[in-house]
Amino acid sequence: MAWLEVTTVENIPLMGARKIVYKELEIAIFKAKDGELFAVHNACPHKKGNLSEGIVHDKMVTCPMHSWVIDLKSGEAVGSDCGCTKTYELKIENELVYINL
Repeated sequence: MAWLEVTTVENIPLMGARKIVYKELEIAIFKAKDGELFAVHNACPHKKGNLSEGIVHDKMVTCPMHSWVIDLKSGEAVGSDCGCTKTYELKIENELVYINL
C-alpha cells in the first residue's frame, strides 16, 4: 500500500464530499461537521448509488438512491439495512489530503 496525494482539505466542503478516481477505483472523501475526513468506496452496498452525491449528517451519509444510511467510519449500513462499503485510511500533511491505497 502507498500514500497518494488526492486533494486539499479546503477543496472538500463541510458536510459534503468530493469524488476522486484513481485507476479503476472511485472513492468519495467526506468532511463531517467537525471537520473530520473520511474516505469510502463511492458505491452504496445496496444498489451501488454514488455516495458522494448523498446527504452528509453527523458522521454518516444517506445514499441518494434509496436512502440507505452508511457510517463513514466503518462503511457499515446503519439500522435494519445490511451491507458494507470499503473504507480507506486518510492522513493530512500541510493541508494536503493523502489516501492509503
